[in-house]
Amino acid sequence: MCRTTLLVAICFCVFSTLKAQNSDFIDYIERYKKIAVEEMERAGVPASIKLAQALLESNAGKSELAKKANNHFGIKCHSDWTGKTYEKEDDDYDQFGNLTKSCFRKYKHAEESYIAHSEFLRDPRKENRYGFLFRLDPTDYKRWAKGLRTSGYATGAGYDDKLIRIIETYNLSELDRASIDQYVGGKPDKPTDAIPGLDIRKVNDVKVVFAKNKITVQDISALTRIPLKRLEKYNDVLPPPFDTLQENQRVYLQPKRCRYRGDRKWHYVEEGQTMLEISQLYAVNLKRLYKRNRMPEGSQPQKNERLKLKGFKIKKGTRPRLATESKPTNTVPPLIQADDDFMDDDITPEEPYTPGSDPTTTPPDVKPTPPANATYHTVVKGDTLYSISRRYGITVDEVSRLNGLASTVISIGQVLRVK
Repeated sequence: MCRTTLLVAICFCVFSTLKAQNSDFIDYIERYKKIAVEEMERAGVPASIKLAQALLESNAGKSELAKKANNHFGIKCHSDWTGKTYEKEDDDYDQFGNLTKSCFRKYKHAEESYIAHSEFLRDPRKENRYGFLFRLDPTDYKRWAKGLRTSGYATGAGYDDKLIRIIETYNLSELDRASIDQYVGGKPDKPTDAIPGLDIRKVNDVKVVFAKNKITVQDISALTRIPLKRLEKYNDVLPPPFDTLQENQRVYLQPKRCRYRGDRKWHYVEEGQTMLEISQLYAVNLKRLYKRNRMPEGSQPQKNERLKLKGFKIKKGTRPRLATESKPTNTVPPLIQADDDFMDDDITPEEPYTPGSDPTTTPPDVKPTPPANATYHTVVKGDTLYSISRRYGITVDEVSRLNGLASTVISIGQVLRVK
Protein backbone atom coordinates (compact mmCIF):
# COMPACT_ATOMS: atom_id res chain seq x y z
CA MET A 1 0.00 0.00 0.00
CA CYS A 2 2.82 2.35 0.84
CA ARG A 3 4.59 1.52 -2.42
CA THR A 4 1.41 2.25 -4.35
CA THR A 5 0.97 5.57 -2.56
CA LEU A 6 4.61 6.46 -3.21
CA LEU A 7 4.30 5.57 -6.89
CA VAL A 8 1.17 7.71 -7.25
CA ALA A 9 2.94 10.60 -5.53
CA ILE A 10 5.97 10.29 -7.85
CA CYS A 11 3.74 10.16 -10.94
CA PHE A 12 1.82 13.21 -9.72
CA CYS A 13 5.09 15.13 -9.20
CA VAL A 14 6.37 14.20 -12.65
CA PHE A 15 3.04 15.15 -14.23
CA SER A 16 3.01 18.47 -12.37
CA THR A 17 6.58 19.23 -13.49
CA LEU A 18 5.78 18.42 -17.12
CA LYS A 19 2.59 20.47 -16.95
CA ALA A 20 4.50 23.44 -15.52
CA GLN A 21 7.21 23.07 -18.13
CA ASN A 22 4.65 22.89 -20.92
CA SER A 23 3.00 26.03 -19.54
CA ASP A 24 6.34 27.85 -19.47
CA PHE A 25 7.12 26.81 -23.05
CA ILE A 26 3.67 27.81 -24.30
CA ASP A 27 3.89 31.20 -22.59
CA TYR A 28 7.33 31.76 -24.06
CA ILE A 29 6.16 30.86 -27.56
CA GLU A 30 3.23 33.26 -27.31
CA ARG A 31 5.53 36.04 -26.15
CA TYR A 32 8.23 35.68 -28.80
CA LYS A 33 6.55 34.11 -31.83
CA LYS A 34 5.96 37.54 -33.39
CA ILE A 35 9.66 38.49 -33.44
CA ALA A 36 10.53 34.97 -34.66
CA VAL A 37 8.16 35.31 -37.63
CA GLU A 38 9.39 38.84 -38.36
CA GLU A 39 12.97 37.58 -38.41
CA MET A 40 12.00 34.75 -40.76
CA GLU A 41 10.47 37.31 -43.11
CA ARG A 42 13.48 39.62 -42.81
CA ALA A 43 16.43 37.25 -42.62
CA GLY A 44 15.22 33.83 -43.77
CA VAL A 45 15.81 31.85 -40.56
CA PRO A 46 12.75 29.60 -40.02
CA ALA A 47 10.61 30.82 -37.12
CA SER A 48 10.28 27.25 -35.85
CA ILE A 49 14.05 26.79 -35.70
CA LYS A 50 14.63 30.14 -34.01
CA LEU A 51 11.99 29.52 -31.34
CA ALA A 52 13.15 25.94 -30.74
CA GLN A 53 16.74 27.12 -30.31
CA ALA A 54 15.67 29.91 -27.97
CA LEU A 55 13.52 27.54 -25.90
CA LEU A 56 16.38 25.06 -25.64
CA GLU A 57 19.20 27.56 -25.06
CA SER A 58 17.32 29.74 -22.56
CA ASN A 59 15.10 27.11 -20.95
CA ALA A 60 12.06 29.13 -22.01
CA GLY A 61 13.61 32.37 -20.80
CA LYS A 62 14.50 31.09 -17.33
CA SER A 63 18.26 30.66 -17.79
CA GLU A 64 20.77 32.92 -16.08
CA LEU A 65 21.83 34.45 -19.39
CA ALA A 66 18.26 35.14 -20.44
CA LYS A 67 17.31 36.74 -17.13
CA LYS A 68 20.45 38.81 -16.52
CA ALA A 69 21.68 39.52 -20.05
CA ASN A 70 18.59 39.15 -22.29
CA ASN A 71 20.71 36.68 -24.24
CA HIS A 72 18.39 33.87 -25.33
CA PHE A 73 20.80 32.11 -27.72
CA GLY A 74 24.02 31.94 -25.71
CA ILE A 75 25.88 34.16 -28.19
CA LYS A 76 29.39 34.90 -26.95
CA CYS A 77 31.20 38.22 -27.30
CA HIS A 78 33.88 37.38 -29.88
CA SER A 79 36.44 39.99 -30.92
CA ASP A 80 34.05 42.28 -32.82
CA TRP A 81 31.52 42.82 -29.99
CA THR A 82 31.63 46.33 -28.51
CA GLY A 83 28.40 46.28 -26.50
CA LYS A 84 27.78 45.34 -22.89
CA THR A 85 28.94 41.94 -21.64
CA TYR A 86 28.07 39.33 -19.06
CA GLU A 87 30.49 36.73 -17.74
CA LYS A 88 29.69 33.23 -16.53
CA GLU A 89 31.31 29.83 -16.55
CA ASP A 90 30.51 27.80 -19.64
CA ASP A 91 33.00 25.75 -21.64
CA ASP A 92 36.18 27.83 -21.71
CA TYR A 93 39.34 26.65 -19.92
CA ASP A 94 42.64 28.32 -19.14
CA GLN A 95 46.09 26.91 -20.02
CA PHE A 96 46.06 24.77 -16.91
CA GLY A 97 42.74 23.14 -17.75
CA ASN A 98 40.75 25.10 -15.19
CA LEU A 99 37.24 26.26 -16.06
CA THR A 100 37.17 30.04 -16.62
CA LYS A 101 34.38 32.53 -17.12
CA SER A 102 33.22 33.08 -20.69
CA CYS A 103 32.19 36.45 -22.12
CA PHE A 104 28.62 36.64 -23.40
CA ARG A 105 26.82 39.47 -25.13
CA LYS A 106 24.37 41.46 -23.03
CA TYR A 107 21.35 43.04 -24.70
CA LYS A 108 18.94 45.72 -23.62
CA HIS A 109 15.94 43.74 -24.83
CA ALA A 110 15.44 40.05 -25.58
CA GLU A 111 14.29 40.93 -29.11
CA GLU A 112 17.80 42.21 -29.83
CA SER A 113 19.18 38.74 -29.22
CA TYR A 114 16.68 37.36 -31.78
CA ILE A 115 18.01 39.81 -34.38
CA ALA A 116 21.61 39.06 -33.41
CA HIS A 117 20.96 35.34 -33.85
CA SER A 118 19.87 35.95 -37.46
CA GLU A 119 22.87 38.13 -38.16
CA PHE A 120 25.22 35.58 -36.61
CA LEU A 121 24.01 32.97 -39.10
CA ARG A 122 23.85 35.43 -42.03
CA ASP A 123 27.29 36.93 -41.45
CA PRO A 124 29.05 36.88 -44.86
CA ARG A 125 32.25 35.86 -43.08
CA LYS A 126 30.49 32.63 -42.07
CA GLU A 127 29.13 31.89 -45.55
CA ASN A 128 31.23 28.75 -45.89
CA ARG A 129 29.87 27.46 -42.61
CA TYR A 130 26.20 28.47 -42.54
CA GLY A 131 25.47 29.73 -46.05
CA PHE A 132 24.06 26.41 -47.25
CA LEU A 133 21.28 26.65 -44.66
CA PHE A 134 19.69 29.56 -46.52
CA ARG A 135 19.48 27.45 -49.68
CA LEU A 136 17.31 24.90 -47.88
CA ASP A 137 13.52 24.92 -47.97
CA PRO A 138 12.65 27.22 -45.01
CA THR A 139 9.71 24.97 -44.15
CA ASP A 140 11.99 21.90 -43.90
CA TYR A 141 12.81 22.26 -40.20
CA LYS A 142 14.36 18.80 -40.01
CA ARG A 143 17.06 19.60 -42.58
CA TRP A 144 17.66 22.96 -40.90
CA ALA A 145 18.08 21.27 -37.51
CA LYS A 146 20.47 18.68 -38.92
CA GLY A 147 22.30 21.40 -40.84
CA LEU A 148 22.91 23.37 -37.65
CA ARG A 149 24.39 20.27 -36.06
CA THR A 150 26.65 19.37 -39.00
CA SER A 151 27.87 22.99 -39.31
CA GLY A 152 29.08 22.84 -35.71
CA TYR A 153 26.66 25.45 -34.33
CA ALA A 154 26.29 23.35 -31.18
CA THR A 155 28.51 20.56 -29.88
CA GLY A 156 25.95 18.87 -27.65
CA ALA A 157 24.91 15.35 -28.61
CA GLY A 158 21.50 15.08 -30.23
CA TYR A 159 21.11 18.86 -30.67
CA ASP A 160 19.15 18.40 -33.90
CA ASP A 161 16.86 15.78 -32.38
CA LYS A 162 16.07 18.08 -29.46
CA LEU A 163 15.13 20.91 -31.81
CA ILE A 164 12.93 18.64 -33.91
CA ARG A 165 11.20 17.28 -30.81
CA ILE A 166 10.42 20.80 -29.54
CA ILE A 167 9.12 21.89 -32.97
CA GLU A 168 6.85 18.88 -33.30
CA THR A 169 5.65 18.97 -29.69
CA TYR A 170 4.52 22.59 -29.97
CA ASN A 171 3.61 22.52 -33.68
CA LEU A 172 5.99 25.39 -34.42
CA SER A 173 6.25 24.48 -38.13
CA GLU A 174 2.85 26.14 -38.63
CA LEU A 175 4.60 29.48 -38.11
CA ASP A 176 6.95 28.71 -41.02
CA ARG A 177 4.16 27.80 -43.41
CA ALA A 178 2.08 30.83 -42.45
CA SER A 179 5.06 33.11 -43.06
CA ILE A 180 5.91 31.58 -46.46
CA ASP A 181 2.27 31.66 -47.59
CA GLN A 182 2.24 35.42 -47.14
CA TYR A 183 5.15 35.95 -49.52
CA VAL A 184 4.92 33.17 -52.11
CA GLY A 185 2.41 32.96 -54.91
CA GLY A 186 1.91 36.38 -56.36
CA LYS A 187 2.18 38.88 -53.52
CA PRO A 188 2.62 42.30 -55.22
CA ASP A 189 5.91 44.11 -54.72
CA LYS A 190 4.36 47.08 -52.90
CA PRO A 191 4.63 48.23 -49.31
CA THR A 192 1.75 47.17 -47.09
CA ASP A 193 1.09 50.78 -46.17
CA ALA A 194 0.74 51.91 -49.79
CA ILE A 195 -1.32 55.04 -50.44
CA PRO A 196 -3.11 55.40 -53.79
CA GLY A 197 -1.41 58.01 -55.93
CA LEU A 198 1.95 57.81 -54.13
CA ASP A 199 5.04 55.76 -54.95
CA ILE A 200 6.18 54.98 -51.38
CA ARG A 201 9.38 53.02 -50.84
CA LYS A 202 12.08 52.73 -48.19
CA VAL A 203 15.61 54.12 -48.33
CA ASN A 204 17.86 53.35 -45.38
CA ASP A 205 14.76 52.07 -43.56
CA VAL A 206 13.02 55.45 -43.97
CA LYS A 207 9.73 55.88 -45.83
CA VAL A 208 10.07 58.11 -48.87
CA VAL A 209 7.84 59.23 -51.73
CA PHE A 210 9.28 59.19 -55.25
CA ALA A 211 7.48 62.02 -57.07
CA LYS A 212 5.32 60.99 -60.04
CA ASN A 213 2.68 62.57 -62.26
CA LYS A 214 3.46 66.23 -61.51
CA ILE A 215 2.70 65.83 -57.81
CA THR A 216 3.39 68.65 -55.32
CA VAL A 217 4.55 68.70 -51.71
CA GLN A 218 1.04 69.90 -50.78
CA ASP A 219 -0.45 66.82 -52.47
CA ILE A 220 1.90 64.55 -50.51
CA SER A 221 1.01 66.31 -47.26
CA ALA A 222 -2.71 65.92 -47.96
CA LEU A 223 -2.49 62.25 -48.97
CA THR A 224 -0.25 61.22 -46.07
CA ARG A 225 -1.80 63.62 -43.52
CA ILE A 226 1.68 64.74 -42.53
CA PRO A 227 1.88 68.52 -41.88
CA LEU A 228 4.03 70.58 -44.25
CA LYS A 229 6.28 71.71 -41.40
CA ARG A 230 7.16 68.14 -40.56
CA LEU A 231 7.91 67.31 -44.20
CA GLU A 232 10.19 70.36 -44.38
CA LYS A 233 11.97 69.20 -41.23
CA TYR A 234 12.43 65.65 -42.53
CA ASN A 235 13.82 66.87 -45.88
CA ASP A 236 15.78 69.96 -44.69
CA VAL A 237 14.74 71.95 -47.80
CA LEU A 238 11.69 71.51 -50.03
CA PRO A 239 10.27 73.45 -53.01
CA PRO A 240 7.22 75.69 -52.37
CA PRO A 241 4.16 73.55 -51.47
CA PHE A 242 2.31 74.05 -54.76
CA ASP A 243 5.31 73.75 -57.12
CA THR A 244 5.47 70.61 -59.24
CA LEU A 245 8.17 68.21 -58.09
CA GLN A 246 10.67 66.75 -60.51
CA GLU A 247 10.14 63.15 -61.60
CA ASN A 248 11.48 60.76 -58.91
CA GLN A 249 12.40 63.63 -56.58
CA ARG A 250 12.48 62.24 -53.04
CA VAL A 251 10.27 63.50 -50.24
CA TYR A 252 10.89 61.73 -46.94
CA LEU A 253 7.95 60.92 -44.68
CA GLN A 254 10.08 60.16 -41.62
CA PRO A 255 13.27 61.57 -40.04
CA LYS A 256 16.42 60.49 -41.85
CA ARG A 257 18.86 58.21 -40.02
CA CYS A 258 22.07 59.21 -38.26
CA ARG A 259 24.09 56.89 -40.48
CA TYR A 260 23.77 54.81 -43.62
CA ARG A 261 22.80 51.23 -42.79
CA GLY A 262 23.81 49.60 -46.06
CA ASP A 263 27.16 48.08 -47.02
CA ARG A 264 28.58 51.26 -48.51
CA LYS A 265 30.79 53.27 -46.17
CA TRP A 266 31.90 56.09 -48.50
CA HIS A 267 30.33 58.35 -51.11
CA TYR A 268 32.47 59.82 -53.89
CA VAL A 269 31.32 63.33 -54.70
CA GLU A 270 30.43 64.06 -58.30
CA GLU A 271 30.80 67.48 -59.86
CA GLY A 272 28.20 69.91 -58.56
CA GLN A 273 26.80 67.57 -55.87
CA THR A 274 25.76 69.27 -52.65
CA MET A 275 25.63 67.92 -49.12
CA LEU A 276 21.83 68.22 -49.22
CA GLU A 277 21.64 66.07 -52.34
CA ILE A 278 23.87 63.44 -50.74
CA SER A 279 21.80 63.55 -47.56
CA GLN A 280 18.65 62.95 -49.60
CA LEU A 281 20.29 60.22 -51.67
CA TYR A 282 21.22 58.08 -48.65
CA ALA A 283 18.52 59.20 -46.17
CA VAL A 284 21.26 60.32 -43.77
CA ASN A 285 20.64 63.31 -41.49
CA LEU A 286 22.32 66.38 -43.01
CA LYS A 287 23.76 67.70 -39.72
CA ARG A 288 25.20 64.28 -38.86
CA LEU A 289 26.70 64.03 -42.35
CA TYR A 290 28.47 67.36 -41.82
CA LYS A 291 29.61 66.33 -38.34
CA ARG A 292 30.91 62.91 -39.40
CA ASN A 293 33.05 64.52 -42.10
CA ARG A 294 34.17 67.51 -39.94
CA MET A 295 32.67 70.03 -42.36
CA PRO A 296 31.19 73.41 -41.36
CA GLU A 297 27.42 73.45 -41.92
CA GLY A 298 26.60 75.18 -45.20
CA SER A 299 29.92 74.27 -46.84
CA GLN A 300 30.05 72.01 -49.89
CA PRO A 301 32.38 69.13 -50.79
CA GLN A 302 34.88 69.06 -53.63
CA LYS A 303 34.63 66.89 -56.71
CA ASN A 304 35.99 63.36 -56.06
CA GLU A 305 35.98 63.94 -52.30
CA ARG A 306 35.33 60.83 -50.20
CA LEU A 307 32.51 61.42 -47.71
CA LYS A 308 31.99 59.05 -44.81
CA LEU A 309 28.44 57.72 -44.43
CA LYS A 310 28.72 55.81 -41.14
CA GLY A 311 31.05 55.16 -38.23
CA PHE A 312 33.22 57.56 -36.22
CA LYS A 313 34.02 61.04 -37.50
CA ILE A 314 37.02 61.24 -39.80
CA LYS A 315 40.27 62.20 -38.12
CA LYS A 316 41.09 65.86 -37.68
CA GLY A 317 42.99 67.46 -40.50
CA THR A 318 42.16 64.76 -43.07
CA ARG A 319 39.61 66.76 -45.12
CA PRO A 320 39.14 66.74 -48.00
CA ARG A 321 39.73 63.09 -48.79
CA LEU A 322 40.18 63.08 -52.55
CA ALA A 323 40.21 59.82 -54.44
CA THR A 324 43.60 59.45 -56.13
CA GLU A 325 42.91 56.05 -57.58
CA SER A 326 40.12 54.61 -59.70
CA LYS A 327 36.82 55.00 -57.94
CA PRO A 328 33.42 53.39 -58.51
CA THR A 329 30.56 55.24 -60.09
CA ASN A 330 28.01 56.42 -57.55
CA THR A 331 25.08 54.23 -58.42
CA VAL A 332 21.88 54.84 -56.52
CA PRO A 333 22.30 53.13 -53.13
CA PRO A 334 20.04 50.15 -52.54
CA LEU A 335 16.69 50.67 -50.85
CA ILE A 336 17.39 48.78 -47.66
CA GLN A 337 16.01 47.85 -44.32
CA ALA A 338 18.25 47.70 -41.28
CA ASP A 339 19.73 44.35 -40.35
CA ASP A 340 21.42 44.92 -37.04
CA ASP A 341 20.97 48.54 -36.06
CA PHE A 342 20.20 48.00 -32.38
CA MET A 343 23.71 49.10 -31.46
CA ASP A 344 24.89 52.67 -31.07
CA ASP A 345 25.48 54.74 -34.20
CA ASP A 346 29.17 55.59 -33.96
CA ILE A 347 30.80 52.48 -32.54
CA THR A 348 33.10 51.59 -35.43
CA PRO A 349 36.60 52.98 -34.77
CA GLU A 350 38.20 54.93 -37.59
CA GLU A 351 40.87 53.00 -39.45
CA PRO A 352 43.86 54.61 -41.22
CA TYR A 353 43.20 55.08 -44.92
CA THR A 354 45.53 53.78 -47.56
CA PRO A 355 44.70 53.88 -51.28
CA GLY A 356 42.93 50.71 -52.35
CA SER A 357 42.34 49.53 -48.76
CA ASP A 358 38.60 50.26 -48.86
CA PRO A 359 36.54 47.78 -50.87
CA THR A 360 34.39 50.58 -52.26
CA THR A 361 37.41 52.03 -54.11
CA THR A 362 37.65 48.98 -56.36
CA PRO A 363 35.83 49.40 -59.67
CA PRO A 364 33.01 46.87 -60.03
CA ASP A 365 33.51 43.94 -62.37
CA VAL A 366 32.16 44.55 -65.86
CA LYS A 367 29.21 42.25 -66.39
CA PRO A 368 27.82 41.18 -69.76
CA THR A 369 24.70 42.97 -70.96
CA PRO A 370 21.65 40.81 -70.15
CA PRO A 371 19.25 39.85 -72.96
CA ALA A 372 16.35 42.19 -73.75
CA ASN A 373 13.80 39.68 -72.47
CA ALA A 374 15.43 39.39 -69.03
CA THR A 375 13.02 39.53 -66.05
CA TYR A 376 13.87 41.26 -62.78
CA HIS A 377 12.51 41.14 -59.24
CA THR A 378 12.86 43.90 -56.63
CA VAL A 379 13.41 42.46 -53.13
CA VAL A 380 10.73 43.37 -50.58
CA LYS A 381 10.40 42.64 -46.88
CA GLY A 382 10.11 38.91 -46.26
CA ASP A 383 11.76 37.82 -49.51
CA THR A 384 14.32 35.04 -49.35
CA LEU A 385 16.17 33.48 -52.26
CA TYR A 386 13.95 30.45 -51.76
CA SER A 387 10.66 32.38 -51.92
CA ILE A 388 11.85 34.32 -54.98
CA SER A 389 12.89 31.12 -56.76
CA ARG A 390 9.50 29.56 -55.97
CA ARG A 391 7.66 32.58 -57.34
CA TYR A 392 9.43 32.45 -60.70
CA GLY A 393 9.71 28.68 -61.01
CA ILE A 394 13.51 28.44 -60.86
CA THR A 395 16.02 27.14 -58.33
CA VAL A 396 17.99 29.08 -55.71
CA ASP A 397 21.21 28.16 -57.51
CA GLU A 398 19.86 29.66 -60.74
CA VAL A 399 19.04 32.95 -58.98
CA SER A 400 22.53 33.02 -57.49
CA ARG A 401 24.15 32.27 -60.87
CA LEU A 402 22.12 34.88 -62.77
CA ASN A 403 23.12 37.56 -60.28
CA GLY A 404 26.63 36.44 -59.40
CA LEU A 405 25.71 36.17 -55.71
CA ALA A 406 28.51 35.06 -53.41
CA SER A 407 26.21 34.63 -50.40
CA THR A 408 22.54 34.21 -49.56
CA VAL A 409 22.20 37.67 -47.98
CA ILE A 410 19.82 39.94 -49.89
CA SER A 411 18.57 43.44 -49.04
CA ILE A 412 15.23 45.15 -49.44
CA GLY A 413 15.25 47.13 -52.69
CA GLN A 414 17.91 44.93 -54.30
CA VAL A 415 17.10 44.15 -57.96
CA LEU A 416 17.63 40.51 -58.92
CA ARG A 417 17.47 39.00 -62.39
CA VAL A 418 15.20 35.93 -62.31
CA LYS A 419 15.03 34.96 -66.01
